[in-house]
Amino acid sequence: MAASAKISFESLRNDILRRHFKPVYLLMGEEAYFIDELTALLADTVLTETEKDFNLLTFYGVDADVNIIISSSRRFPMMAAHQLIIVKEAQELEKFELLDHYARNPMPSTVLVINYKHGTVDGRKAVVKNIDKAGVVFESKKLYDNQIPAFITSWFREKEIGIDEKSAQMLTDFVGNDISKLIPQLQKLEVSLPEGAHRVTSDLIEKNVGISKEYNNFELQKAIIQKDVLAAGRIVDYFSKNPKDNPMMATVAVLFNYFSNLLECFWLPQKNEQSIMAALNMKSSFFVRDYMSGLRNYTAAKVMEIISDLRTFDARSKGVDNLSASQGDLLKELVYRIMH
Repeated sequence: MAASAKISFESLRNDILRRHFKPVYLLMGEEAYFIDELTALLADTVLTETEKDFNLLTFYGVDADVNIIISSSRRFPMMAAHQLIIVKEAQELEKFELLDHYARNPMPSTVLVINYKHGTVDGRKAVVKNIDKAGVVFESKKLYDNQIPAFITSWFREKEIGIDEKSAQMLTDFVGNDISKLIPQLQKLEVSLPEGAHRVTSDLIEKNVGISKEYNNFELQKAIIQKDVLAAGRIVDYFSKNPKDNPMMATVAVLFNYFSNLLECFWLPQKNEQSIMAALNMKSSFFVRDYMSGLRNYTAAKVMEIISDLRTFDARSKGVDNLSASQGDLLKELVYRIMH
């Protein structure tokens, strides 16, 4: 992969806001959200509304001619410092590699934005290497589950709205790492804030997203960590009565992530907050206490047994070696085995 493909979304966004434009942007990858955000930002920033009338061209890869894109990119802007050319769905563009002819010597006054979604262009190809030299190659990757809380916090911070870490984790557990599903929920919370309020709370989430602030995977994990059998039992009973809103697979995924990380903590030379944060690449100390509690309440042998059980019950929830047990019954048995 080309060197500038390692540029972050935040740094690229900041460059655009400072009007430090490059002549060519190749925005590619599996996560469409970041590609669309950067394209929209360029569309809002490069040209004024008046300048767009003569200096903004949009092509769609499925029916665009690459030679026309190149010839259009070589024009001079009209009564403006730049012209902006956006190629959407560039993964459908025939003869994509011909863009290399332009990338070798791009027009300084043109900002060419190439949107290549649902995949990447081979970084060994000349077109990518030359775009990298002249402009920017950005790979938009899917976020891991453990990156979503920070994304949620950042999304709200840009709108001068706060959210506590527990609430961000509740949303993560509920939605997962699908940004296309997450953003509508965040927007719903933004518009649901009472007048004058600037903080998202678990109460607001419960009311507008439908996640119970008491009965959710975050609280179940907390009860299991603390070996609070009564609390865990209440939550599992609630889940069993509301299986559509609380699918077992989601619960197993949350617990598997926690206990896999906890197992890694057992092998740390120093089992303190700083070591755990570094080992698990955590940016906040909020959840470190969960691992400190886990180290006190569970042994490494028990954690390995739990991980094995999680794999087994995940398979059983999908019908493997299971003829009649319901999701609720399986979850009750799983949680009992974890805590005893």
